[in-house]
Amino acid sequence: MIFAGHPLNELLMLAFSLVAAGVVTGFLAGVFGVGGGAVIVPVLYEVFRLMDVDEAVRMQLCVGTSLAIIVPTSISSFRMHLRKDAVEKPVLRVWLAPVLIGVVLGGFIASFAAPWLFKGVFVVVAGLSSFKMLFGREGWRLADTVPGAMLMRIYGIVIGIASALIGIGGGAISNLLLSLYGVPIHRAVATSAGLGVIISIPGVIAYIWSGWGKMAALPPFSIGYVSLVGFALMVPTSILAAPWGARIAHALPKRRLEVAFGLYLAFVSVRFAVTLLS
Repeated sequence: MIFAGHPLNELLMLAFSLVAAGVVTGFLAGVFGVGGGAVIVPVLYEVFRLMDVDEAVRMQLCVGTSLAIIVPTSISSFRMHLRKDAVEKPVLRVWLAPVLIGVVLGGFIASFAAPWLFKGVFVVVAGLSSFKMLFGREGWRLADTVPGAMLMRIYGIVIGIASALIGIGGGAISNLLLSLYGVPIHRAVATSAGLGVIISIPGVIAYIWSGWGKMAALPPFSIGYVSLVGFALMVPTSILAAPWGARIAHALPKRRLEVAFGLYLAFVSVRFAVTLLS
């Protein structure tokens, strides 16, 4: 499991895939406020599979690297949305502490959880998000306003745990949740971008810590469950692409993009479900 053991053209193809995924990641972070983890994790899974990374640590490495990539991407996207004054700041204030608690719990679980748990949570979250994007209607509501602080804190803990286990910035869950409580989609997207900042930074720290004792099974240039190669190749392009997506989020109807992303999430859900059954 060393890079020298692979042909140059294969390594170039893997590098190109990571760079291209960085562009898509940043764009989606801006458009949907999803942080890009729904794109990063499946791409990294295939890359690390080709690099013969041990199945026992592969999913954890994907998740930790995804959270590391989301840090600068979310910050870039969040700053753009803040300038447009589209962020629901009271929601972020209520979610701050419980989301952090959830991320820490998720990172602790990651230190001993089996690979099927990460894939299972990913299938559930991506599947629900896909269904909402493909078939959801504006009239779908749990209520016309966000609930009280207690229920919001419970939501925050769940978002933090799930996000830490599947390497997303929380946007896939919070977008769905906020829209069901009547928050306009543009403000839900902007708020989700801020949530990505809250989740990704402590998430990275948790995955570095939980993977520190597994270094022998990890590929070169890894710090715990974070691949520095994946980080270095995907971050620059994702940062450049995030503002483009944020501008589009405020300028264009997103139905076609929602359908395309919903189909992608459905494909990813099936892909991971197959690996769970095999």
